Order: sequence, then C-alpha cells, then structure tokens
Amino acid sequence: MSSGFPQGLHHSIAAPVNRLVDDLVLNYGDGLRQVSDSLLQLVAGLESALRALPWWLLLGLLGVLAWHAGRNWKRALALVALLFLIGVVGLWDKLLQTCALVLVATGLCVLIGIPFGVLLAYRPLARRLLMPLLDVMQTLPSFVYLIPVLMLFGLGKVPAIFATLIYALPPLARLTDLGLRQVDPSVREAARCLGATRWQRLRRIEVPLALPSIMAGLNQTVMMSLSMVVVASMIGARGLGEDVLVGIQTLDVGRGVEAGLAIVALAVVIDRVTQGYGARRGDPRA
Repeated sequence: MSSGFPQGLHHSIAAPVNRLVDDLVLNYGDGLRQVSDSLLQLVAGLESALRALPWWLLLGLLGVLAWHAGRNWKRALALVALLFLIGVVGLWDKLLQTCALVLVATGLCVLIGIPFGVLLAYRPLARRLLMPLLDVMQTLPSFVYLIPVLMLFGLGKVPAIFATLIYALPPLARLTDLGLRQVDPSVREAARCLGATRWQRLRRIEVPLALPSIMAGLNQTVMMSLSMVVVASMIGARGLGEDVLVGIQTLDVGRGVEAGLAIVALAVVIDRVTQGYGARRGDPRA
C-alpha cells in the first residue's frame, strides 16, 4: 500500500503565478522601468552626497547625532570609533554604499509602514484582511520573492530595495498598530469632547503617545534592512554584503569576517541612535 499523496489531488499554482508575472511585465513594464530609474537616481544621488563629504565631517556629524539621541558623550565617541575602524580596514566606500541603500529602503518603509499601521489600528476589517499579508511578508523566504522582483526590475540596487522593503516593513506596521491601540481611550475621548477632529487627534495626541512604539518599530525595520545586505549583494547591489559574498565564494575567511564585523558595527551604531531617540520620546522630561 502506497503512503504517497494521491496524484488526483495534486494542483500546482506555479502556472498561474508565472502568467501573473508575465502579464505584469508585458502590461506595466514601462511604468515599472520609470519607478526603477527614479529609485536608482535617488540611491545614486544619496551615495554621491555621502561621498562628497569628508570622512571626518561624516564622523563628526554622527557624533553630534549620537550625543543628541542619548545625551551621553562617551557612547557617542564609542559609536564614532566603530565607524572609524570600518574606514581603517578599507571598507569606507562600501560602508557609504550600504548606508545609502539602507536609508532609501528604510525611508520607503516609513512612508508605507506608518500609514499601514494607522489603517490596521482604526479599521478592524483591514486588520483582519491585512495581518495575514504581513505574516507572509515576514516569513516568506526572501529568495522566493526575489524571482518576480528580478523579472520586474532586473539586477542591481532597485530589486534589492524592494526585497528589503518586503522583508523589513512588517515590524514598523505592527508596532505602529500596537502603539496606537494602546493609547488610553479616555485621552481620545477627552480630545473628542474638546472638539478635536479625527485628524487632529491622530496627529497631535495619538501619534505622539504611540511614538515610543513607533520608534521601536523603526529600529527593528533598520536592523532587518541590514540583515538583507548580503542577500542584496547576490542580485547586484554593492556594499559591505558584496565583500561577505566574495569571501564565501573565494573561501577568504579574513575578508568575510572584516565585512561581517563592519555590518555589525553599522547595526550597533544605528541601533543605539534610534534607541536613544525612542527612549527620549518615551520620557516625559525629554
């Protein structure tokens, strides 16, 4: 007696998915190309702006930002030292490329994720329909959605940005939703009784109260964007992930370790800065 699954119940979704992607390429290829070109210009412009600044000025600006976030000059100096060490090992240019990619991807996550979280918080039907979509986005292996993204946008930085967006957006949307739903209902009711419109309540009361949770979501989004750096290098996006990939391909352990530690250092810097701002926003004395 066979223990295999019955052949009559087999049904593949591969053909419909392939037809859908083919239709997107045929019918919307020109529009997608325009989107791709715009994003590429944005990333290239940001990279050029970062390269135009002297390294010491960038480190100084980081130090000021880190101090402003945490009001701790020792931590600020430590974070500056981490990025200085990345330059010492010869990865400064790769660092700037990675920063540009992460900043653009994070900016898109903020533009999409926060309104998405607001929609989830205030529309129960949207919450029931869209929460499973967030689950899929966060758990689907990145190489699965890289296939259609590559077909739509080709190799390079743009598909890397979209792949990062799919993977890194859910935490920001979820934590924005959580923060807004945790706002005290009595505060909402008091604002409503005072004549505040829904938009005024959201902008002036609810979002500021939910900001610590939103900042935590932003922190997680940035960390997940950095975790996609190596995957992005596999599809033509240069940066620190490229050296990790080359180290794997050539069995150059030292090169891979250097680039890996540089990614860790960048993650620590961004994490401490965003956490500092999140803690200050959550402190009523700040």
